[in-house]
Amino acid sequence: MKTLLRIWILLLLSATAAQASRGEMAREFLAETNVARTDPARYAGYLKEMRGNFIGKGYRLPGSMNLVMTNEGVAAVEEAIAFLSRQRPVSALSWSPGLAKAAGELVREQAASGTTGHDGASGDLKQRIERFGTWQGSIAENIGYGPDTARRMVMELIIDDGVSGRGHRKNIFERSFGTAGAACGSHPLYRNMCVMDFAVGYKNK
Repeated sequence: MKTLLRIWILLLLSATAAQASRGEMAREFLAETNVARTDPARYAGYLKEMRGNFIGKGYRLPGSMNLVMTNEGVAAVEEAIAFLSRQRPVSALSWSPGLAKAAGELVREQAASGTTGHDGASGDLKQRIERFGTWQGSIAENIGYGPDTARRMVMELIIDDGVSGRGHRKNIFERSFGTAGAACGSHPLYRNMCVMDFAVGYKNK
């Protein structure tokens, strides 16, 4: 009985630590997004370092022998570096608890279902955001799958490999956005995911 209780406590502590880690990554996700917005040249430097790790259309993660396969290969990284070299700094985003809750709904849903995309049982972006507050101007959402650090997640979204319109990148550098909230969690297929919801203005309930 004592052994079972000890195992249960260890599992509980492990789950609590994992939740805390995901919460920290969400805050780091916004912090890294703000670094990219306010100092695009720094992120150009990160991508230049990444550029050297490509082998064909795959790149090797630091400290790993595994290749992450891409659609466009190093060409998308080069294009992102060129974009960042031209991009003027924009103001940092403030943290919104309501937008973070809206993002968290999608993370929890996809952690259970293994689905991807912006719509689901919890509703579309607009429905989720309006459950927790009132938005002004315009809204948008970024979803990243795979990377296990906030910086790599932001790098992935800036490169926007395989996305013809580079919509995730546009959201990151949209000058009119003033606030955002984020959530990160596990995903059955891609292991990690992060969601960030943006708004020009947002009044939390």
